[in-house]
Amino acid sequence: MSAKLSVIFYIVLCLEIGIVLTLLPWIPQGTLGLSEWGNNYFLLYAARKTGMYSIQTVVASGWVRGAVTGVGLLNLAIAFWEMFHFRQTVRALQESTAPAKPRINEAQPASETPLSDK
Repeated sequence: MSAKLSVIFYIVLCLEIGIVLTLLPWIPQGTLGLSEWGNNYFLLYAARKTGMYSIQTVVASGWVRGAVTGVGLLNLAIAFWEMFHFRQTVRALQESTAPAKPRINEAQPASETPLSDK
């Protein structure tokens, strides 16, 4: 049950991150109470602290917005891939966390060590 919940949580997380990173750079100013992508509080604070005011211009450029949108689309693709391969992922997670079964009749002789040069 915990493997299924872990995979579901991972899918929801990838969906949320993907939607935010895909849409946030392109939302116009004032929509949903958000400021413009290149003119937000944290970016202004970082620019003032470092003295690099050109960082605003770089972050507001279409290249950076496109890169962030690309990462968001990648997260959405991962989420949909995990949805379509849900059972396979749960099975792999259950097998990796299952306790190892003790092997019977496969004891090593006491005279040989696994790291010997013989």
